[in-house]
Amino acid sequence: MTVDVLARRARTTTRNIRNYQSFGLLPPPTLVGRVGYYDEGHLGRLRLIARLQEQGFTLAGIRELVQAWEQGRSLADLLGFEQALTEPWNAEEPEYLTVQQLLELFPQAAQDVSIGLRAVELGLIQPEGERFRVPSPTMLRVGADLVAAGVPLAATQDEFAALRGDMERVAARFVALFERYVWQPFVAAGMPPERLPEVTEALRRTRPLAATSIQAMLAQAMEHQSAASTAAQVKLISEDGSVPNQEVP
Repeated sequence: MTVDVLARRARTTTRNIRNYQSFGLLPPPTLVGRVGYYDEGHLGRLRLIARLQEQGFTLAGIRELVQAWEQGRSLADLLGFEQALTEPWNAEEPEYLTVQQLLELFPQAAQDVSIGLRAVELGLIQPEGERFRVPSPTMLRVGADLVAAGVPLAATQDEFAALRGDMERVAARFVALFERYVWQPFVAAGMPPERLPEVTEALRRTRPLAATSIQAMLAQAMEHQSAASTAAQVKLISEDGSVPNQEVP
């Protein structure tokens, strides 16, 4: 990809990319004629830099980490690991909606300003100029469907916040598994360069396993909870006498 495409995908600027290169943080592109081309490894490095900056690292500190990490390791293997480490788990593309479009999805927000403010606080929508950026259109539409089904909008926001907390704990357990059984043994062995591709492959395999197992377990839990709810409601109706207790022929 060209530097312009790389900057757009990494959500940075071409100026930053060139600064990172001159500072020794980013490997140079492959030159074809007079045009430099970057690959997914460069994108992974940029995402890693952004994550470390979010954690408070300075560019000088990041350069020290990168230089130490690069010692004795091939650049191709290193960039491949960084790519696997930083590539997004969610391939969803954000959408942009106007206030009117949001109110069409969530009419209750027109009567309660706090609902819109909380949506921003939860990160469901992000104001950008005269529009709102929606990082996860899927989650927004799930909320709209719940509201259409009769669930109050404030309750859907409460559930979103609770669900995010639940998923953070589940994600932490999966990450802990990788750290304990893959990463820490690799570090304890002195991080041998020849084992880096093996660690990268383990990381790539772990990613879909986490999502698949969560989906399967959720399906089982929903089936169990739905059955339990149905039984409880039938029992409640039977006990208050709303429905005669008749034997089914």
